Amino acid sequence: MNTEPSRTSPLRVTTWIVIALAGLLTTALCIKMLPEWRHNPDLSHGLFAPVMFLLLLHEGRRRGPERYLADSISLRIVRAFSLVGSLAFVCFAGLYAAAIEWGHGLVDFALSLSLCGLLFATLLWLSTTRVRALPLNWSTFIAVTLWPLCASIPPGTYSKLTLQLQYFVTHVVLWALHVLGISASTSGNIIQLAHTSVGVEEACSGVRSLLSCIVAGLFFSATLVRRPWARVLLIALAPLLALGMNIIRSLTLTLLANANVDITGTIHDITGFAVLGVTALILGGLALCLEAPSPAAPAPAPAIPPVTSSPPWGLLAGYATICTLIAFFILKTQPATQQSGRAPNLEAMIPASPAGWDIVQTDDLYRFVSILETDHLIQRTYVRDRQKLGEEDPLQVTVYIAYWSPGQAPVSLVASHTPDACWPAGGWTQHAPKNIPVVFKTSGHTLPLPEVRSFSQASYYQNVWYWHLYDGRSVTQNNPFSPLTMMNLVLKYGFRPPGEQLFVRISSNREWSEIKDDPLLTGILARLRPYGL
Repeated sequence: MNTEPSRTSPLRVTTWIVIALAGLLTTALCIKMLPEWRHNPDLSHGLFAPVMFLLLLHEGRRRGPERYLADSISLRIVRAFSLVGSLAFVCFAGLYAAAIEWGHGLVDFALSLSLCGLLFATLLWLSTTRVRALPLNWSTFIAVTLWPLCASIPPGTYSKLTLQLQYFVTHVVLWALHVLGISASTSGNIIQLAHTSVGVEEACSGVRSLLSCIVAGLFFSATLVRRPWARVLLIALAPLLALGMNIIRSLTLTLLANANVDITGTIHDITGFAVLGVTALILGGLALCLEAPSPAAPAPAPAIPPVTSSPPWGLLAGYATICTLIAFFILKTQPATQQSGRAPNLEAMIPASPAGWDIVQTDDLYRFVSILETDHLIQRTYVRDRQKLGEEDPLQVTVYIAYWSPGQAPVSLVASHTPDACWPAGGWTQHAPKNIPVVFKTSGHTLPLPEVRSFSQASYYQNVWYWHLYDGRSVTQNNPFSPLTMMNLVLKYGFRPPGEQLFVRISSNREWSEIKDDPLLTGILARLRPYGL
């Protein structure tokens, strides 16, 4: 008696629904990451990810092996863990997008991990003996797990990897130059030659070729190689080949520069693309050499008696939950269509022409409007000539204020743009602050404790005091580089908090004790008192 499911059985219908949902979410992630693939050279191989995904699935179905698994309890547990992991990464991505922005690299990486877990759970269902829609083999496994390699590397990991590769390539090239009898020295990632210098920048570190080569190695291992040991060897050789080819490129460019050839522009770009192309060709040729000339035809899979199975309700519930979570986070992170409340007059808080002070205008302040999500910004630098009193440099005080109306921006976004995060990017070096008062007072009024920082640039020194105020209360300083800390702010204050926010920063080349009672500062702080100071 034929017990196979009919074309219209619930099992067949739900299987196609699962496939359609998997295709929909995969397409959505590709659209989400397309701008990064197009504009980030390190991720340009991601443009080929959808094609590789489909080719690998086709290869898994066409060439096998046709490995199907019984829908046992252990398989269901693995599938459940994969779904739970996918849900966890969606929550992480949504909360971090609410804390910072959807375009952050860590959000893309978390979403790619979520898709990877979801597709793996789907594969474990499609490869069961009842469904038999897609076998579980190396090709299909690589297809569903390839996506994290096409997403942005988390910024901290990327910086460390790039820095290590820069120094490694620099020292290997220096060693090769000495072997060739060329006098050279290094300063960081700069190679000093007799008549010029060559910098091993981030683009020359080899991250681009490393990621692309690993992806190419995995793809060729799943399409051109069948023996397990050959696959392991090909994948292990891929990063080594990428580093070797990048060292050859860097050495070639250095030798050209030493011969007074201009290596900027066209030559630099052509050699970069040539390295990627040659590396891929070498990997493909190596894969063909590792494959047996005439592999024996695989034995036909033994007939497996039909088993009863119910539609994948757990998998469908996982898809529904993930789609709901994504929709929830997208709706909750939409910027406010209109600002509620009336913004204060920031210019009235900071005097434009105080007696005894000269004003230094800040001309480029509004270029940060899109990052800060507010155009209520003001900054003024006041300078008083103290040289007449025997001081080496004039007294300088800078006051910066930014305002967000209720619902305009999450607290975590404001907290992520502190001097700790922004000043080092502008070339400032952070130091441990000195002489921090236990109580901050000005003209007898006690202020909320500010965050205190010290920075220097060349011989210019700045003491910095700042407050982040939410609804009239000071927000405890949080580590802007910690994803968990930023997400905790979202959970504590909400996605679009109902309170107004104010960020006040005062910086000076003097200690707080020298400026706290100056009429300029006491007047500004008095005007800010209704907002929490």
